[in-house]
Amino acid sequence: MKNIFIFLTVICLFSCNSSKKSDEKKLKIGATMLSMQNEFIVNIADEMQKKADELGAELIIVDAERSPLKQIEQVESFIAQKVDVIIMNPIEFEASSPAVTKALATKIPIINVNSATSATPTAFVGSNDVESARIAMKFIADKLGGKGNMVMIHGLMGQAAQLQREEGAKEVLKQYPDIKLIAQQTGEWDRAKSMDLMQNWIQSYGDKINAVFAHNDEMGLGAVKALQAAGQKDKVLVISVDAIKDALASVQKGELNATVFQNANQQGAGAIETAVKIAKKQPFEKEVLIPFELVTKENVGGYLK
Repeated sequence: MKNIFIFLTVICLFSCNSSKKSDEKKLKIGATMLSMQNEFIVNIADEMQKKADELGAELIIVDAERSPLKQIEQVESFIAQKVDVIIMNPIEFEASSPAVTKALATKIPIINVNSATSATPTAFVGSNDVESARIAMKFIADKLGGKGNMVMIHGLMGQAAQLQREEGAKEVLKQYPDIKLIAQQTGEWDRAKSMDLMQNWIQSYGDKINAVFAHNDEMGLGAVKALQAAGQKDKVLVISVDAIKDALASVQKGELNATVFQNANQQGAGAIETAVKIAKKQPFEKEVLIPFELVTKENVGGYLK
């Protein structure tokens, strides 16, 4: 009887210690996202949650609501909570940078996902936004035969994606002197604002516009809606970036002429995988770049789920 009691006590102690060790090993990751009103960002966040659940990590996701100040405060809150790793989806290239500096000063690793900051984080997981614009602009140049007028709808000014997509677009434009950029303005990544902006351009330029490059699909779809209302969509090319569900459906219908696929799933999963490797002191890549892909009516079927 005494031996059985000792045996059960040992089993209990072993299980309690194992359980305690298991609890201690659970990693805590804090993530601050640009805006949970943006479909593409939500797709990244959903994939982050799925991967965190799969790897047994606790993930706290907060919405910075397009405010760099709020984003910095959220990072400060994660620092106070002593999370193991912070993931940031930066709102602005410069204005979100202090968050990176603050995290690194407290020895908490910070990963930028999808967008960059001027301050260098522990790691970056995303895509080369310059390349997305090169793909879009080469599509426009080919379809226009190297000649025509275009307008460009920018993302939120000062954000890395906006800066880099502008850079890529203007780099290609230099190769095609007969394609004129006759107007450019921000649509702030927003469908309704871009629809209003496009309506204003239609009133100003009439049928002089041959193509639209929108920095994301929300804005591209806004432009399509404005052109349809004006009866001009058949005469104007529209291409945008991200390949969200609405954009893929629009490409399939022949409304949006093309979109540039950006892999939200790989970005989200990659951010969590990198965070876990860093926390466990395992080797990790400081920069994970996921390629963009052109999606047209001819190949859209492969991207629809």
